[in-house]
Amino acid sequence: MNAADVPGVYHLLLRVPRTMSMRVGKLGAFTFPPGYYVYTGSAMRGLRARLDRHRRRRKKLWWHIDYLLRRAELVEAVEVPTRQRAECQRNQRVLRMSGARGAVPGFGASDCRCTSHLVYLGEERPGLPSS
Repeated sequence: MNAADVPGVYHLLLRVPRTMSMRVGKLGAFTFPPGYYVYTGSAMRGLRARLDRHRRRRKKLWWHIDYLLRRAELVEAVEVPTRQRAECQRNQRVLRMSGARGAVPGFGASDCRCTSHLVYLGEERPGLPSS
């Protein structure tokens, strides 16, 4: 298997510099307070390609995170190589961090039972869970 094809889960640390209102696909319109957010996603066909896509500014808006990435700053990405579908467990780890709360109901969670895969962590830069 090519290194670019390594499957896994990832966390994106995002920073919203000021209060922003925006439409997030079919989820609707939401207001995002300033601060740091963590999005947890999976890339079972390859982490590198998925993260490269998230870093691109010009792309078709497909996933919920695409809408937020148009306006938020991508501060950091943490890769967790695994063949296990561990996205929801990793998301739960983020939700246990101090001050964490689900940011947008259903965000990134249309194929699971999680409330949201986007977590708001406040205005102080947090550390991200590693492997």
